[in-house]
Amino acid sequence: MTQKERMEAGIVYDPADPEIEREQGACLEKLYDFNVTRPSEMEKRQELLKQMFGSIGRGCYIEQPFHANWGGKHCHFGELVYANFNLTLVDDGNIYVGDKTMFGPNVCVATANHPINVELREKMLQYNKDVHIGKCVWIGANSVICPGVTIGDNTVIGAGSVVTKDIPANVVAAGVPCKVIREIGARDDEFFYKDEKLDWENLKDMVPQFGHVKE
Repeated sequence: MTQKERMEAGIVYDPADPEIEREQGACLEKLYDFNVTRPSEMEKRQELLKQMFGSIGRGCYIEQPFHANWGGKHCHFGELVYANFNLTLVDDGNIYVGDKTMFGPNVCVATANHPINVELREKMLQYNKDVHIGKCVWIGANSVICPGVTIGDNTVIGAGSVVTKDIPANVVAAGVPCKVIREIGARDDEFFYKDEKLDWENLKDMVPQFGHVKE
């Protein structure tokens, strides 16, 4: 197997292989172009994202600066994904993100890992495990998503969390390591912050665009 084939198979490989470095370098050139676009160049940004990502849906927005090992080549975003400043995607492996998911500032999603064995680490070898993030997920600021993790639909990951294991759908989870705190439930339809109530009578005209219908 070539080093590129080993990389794609998710087994230990050498990331400094010349074939890999040439392909990765071309991706990073596009990432650089994206990060130096002006705020007024929205169409150019969107076109660059289409070139950079493995796949990306309509209406996705990524604040600058954006960091990615492969410039997004191994990332697959659904529609209307939003990422705040300093999103870091260690996309040596694949990262899948569902529709309408949001990333807070300084989030890191990592697929790359290194063996515990000292001899292998001395040679800077690594392996990659894909990350899957569902739709309508909200990942709070300064969170880290570790290799191989799956996060279910609609889940909220609290700020500063380190997600080392799978998190199910429809829960609030937080901590180091990240753990489920509670399920998302009826109270969340009534309150948006502590004891502050949602004013649904004023929100009803805005809610349909986000796919949530309140009777």
